[in-house]
Parts: sequence; C-alpha cells; structure tokens
Amino acid sequence: MNGLLLSAIDRWIGVKPNKPDPAVATSSPAVVVTGGSSGIGLAIAQEFHRQGETVVLVARDQNRLSAASSSFQPAKPIHTIKRIHTIPLDVTTPRAPAVLDAALRDLNLYLDVLVNSAGTGLAGPFDTHSPQELDRLVDLNISALTRLTRHALPAMKARAHGGVINIASLGGYLPGPNQAAYYASKAYVCSLTEALASELAGSGVRMTVVAPGPVETRFHAKMGADNALYRWLMPTLSPARAARAAVFAYRLGRSVVVPGLIYKVMAVAVTIIPHWLTLPFIKLILSPRPTRSNDDINNSR
Repeated sequence: MNGLLLSAIDRWIGVKPNKPDPAVATSSPAVVVTGGSSGIGLAIAQEFHRQGETVVLVARDQNRLSAASSSFQPAKPIHTIKRIHTIPLDVTTPRAPAVLDAALRDLNLYLDVLVNSAGTGLAGPFDTHSPQELDRLVDLNISALTRLTRHALPAMKARAHGGVINIASLGGYLPGPNQAAYYASKAYVCSLTEALASELAGSGVRMTVVAPGPVETRFHAKMGADNALYRWLMPTLSPARAARAAVFAYRLGRSVVVPGLIYKVMAVAVTIIPHWLTLPFIKLILSPRPTRSNDDINNSR
C-alpha cells in the first residue's frame, strides 16, 4: 500500500509513531500469528512478511512450524527482509500469554499485531460430539482468542499503535445446523471484534475480523466436512487471496472484511433474510453426504 495513503489512514485512525514504552524500548515490533503453521494463518503471515514485517508463527507442533517457516519467499528488495521466527505453544493454556511474552522477549521482539487464526471445527449433529471435543473447540475458538486479545490490548492502547486481526467465518452471521458449535463460536468472534472496534475508535489500535467463505485448506477435511454438499456447491478462495484481503482491510482500518465478491453479497443476504428461511438450506448443504471409498476420493482430486 502507498506509504502516503497509509500515513493518512494512520492519522485518521489515531495511530501515533511506533515508539514503544520503556519496557520494550530496545525491542522490535512483530506480527504474531497463532495457527501460523498452515492455512489462512500461514498465508497472512506470508503477506505481512512480503510487506517487510517481522513475523512470528505460533502453533503447537514445532516440526510443522519449521516446515511453514521454510515456505516463505524472500522479500524484495533484499535489505527489507525481516526475520521469521517460530514459537511452539498451545494457546489454550491459561499461561499462554505470559509464555508468549517471555518468548518474544528472548527474541528481542514485542507484539505489535496479533493475528488470532488458530481454530478448530466440528461437523455433524451437535449431540454426536464428545464433551471433550466441544470443550476443545470452545477453548481454542473462543477462550484462547479472548484471552490473547485482552492481554495484547492495554500495551497497544498505551502506544496508540498496533492491532488485532481475528479470523472468523461467514458462518458467524447465521446458525449452522450440522456445524452448530463451530458457527456459534465464529458468531462470538464477529460480535466481539466489532464491539471492540467501536470501543477502540480513535485510540490508534486497529481491530479487524475476517469472515471468509470456504477457503481451500485442509480445515474442512480435518473437521470431517469435506463430503458435505457445500464443498461441492460453493466456490473456494485461495488462502493467499483471503490473506491479501485481510491485511489490506486491516491497513485501511476496516473492522469487517468478507473476502470475495460473491461472499460479500451473501454476507448482506444472510443479514437481511430471516433465519427461518435460510436455515433449511444451510442445514441441507452442511449435512454430511454418504462417505465415498478412498479410491473414489483419490480419483476426484
């Protein structure tokens, strides 16, 4: 984005020059991405890195983090290259914010932009999920995101600089039969982010929620929804396209972004059309289809 335009937007939002408080005066700012080892999180990290930011990938598995960090393309020109770091961490633990701060201090970094991309999903009737599966979903999609956001905001407000990008879903704008807990968790993320954006207006801190439709990642397969009808009916976005839209909207200071024209239209539609009209269709396209054999699945890819 043009530097003059970005400066003008910063002044409008209330951003001050990034002069850290004494506690981090000798440190450098970093974009910290949870769920950064794959999918949208990794793509957003790559987009920030392309724009010259120092990026920290956070996920539980160090092997996957190492593989993700090796996938970055060199930034140009060479002198703008910033480093890529990894922190293995389960963000659902109560001590995750403190552990993250300590790890950043060891790297001589501080959290300037937080991207809450870590998440999980569950497909199928609600009462078929175990209590442990539901607890894990709530812990990761809601509790960890809330805890990290609450931890990050005071320092950002004190600096009048930085912000948070929360990854939600278009499903956050309506109920989702056969993905009930997942849709409900994303409704929380949408509501929380928009409310915080209003609270923080003029503070210099950006708050953006990203609500994409289906993105072409392994997420749908891992949640057990790859054979649902919506995977055949609805076009998918590439992670890179979703990431570009997310970072661009964040830079502009927008509180909500729905990547892709067709999904922007759908987002408007689902907020206008009564749920009693949309729910039968949503239930149909989210319903699991009969499982195909492995040979059939492999032949279709």
